[in-house]
Order: sequence, then structure tokens, then C-alpha cells
Amino acid sequence: MKKVEAIIRPEKLRELIDALRVIEVTGFTVTQAQGRGQQKNTTGVYRGKSYTVNLHHKVKVEIVVSDAKVQETIDTIIKTAQTGEMGDGKIFVLPLLEMYNIRTGKTDETIDELN
Repeated sequence: MKKVEAIIRPEKLRELIDALRVIEVTGFTVTQAQGRGQQKNTTGVYRGKSYTVNLHHKVKVEIVVSDAKVQETIDTIIKTAQTGEMGDGKIFVLPLLEMYNIRTGKTDETIDELN
């Protein structure tokens, strides 16, 4: 099993959810995030005063998939979330050593059945 973490533009989230459903990846966690990468600062105006935005609003999507589903998941994220502009985000893939079901307290093997 692997954990795929994707940091994407918030406006791409709905499209990504729909694309994941097509490849039958139905379980994931979404977190609002702010971050800094190569994307340039932007300026805004609030009540007549300008300010600099140096942390950009992003969304973090965490997905646990079987090893057989990892590459298809990555390809789907790239195809869906890519705009070609700086700030499209990153994908991280991590090994998942163990997973437990909180309700039963037992090792959760159902991920292979889901994906």
C-alpha cells in the first residue's frame, strides 16, 4: 500500500474528485493548506491598503491505494490538476507500513479490496 499526497490548486479539487471516481478511487482526505514554492508573491488591496500574499492557498488530497493502483492515481492527478502554470502543486508517494481500523482495533486489510 502507498499513501499519495497531492498539493493542488483549490479550483481543481472538484474535477480531481470526479476523475478519481472514474478510476474507482473513492476514499481520500482533503485538507485546506497554505504554502510557498516557486509561485511568485501576489499583491492585493484591502480597505485601500495593499498587502503581499506570500503563502498561497492550496488543497492537500491524501489517498491510500494499493501498489497496483499507484501509477494510475498519479497519472490521473497530473492530468486533472495540471494547468501548465507555476503553482500547480506537487505529488508525494509514501510507503504505508500498517493501517488500523479504529472501530475494531484490528489491522485494516480492506484497502486492497477497495482499490
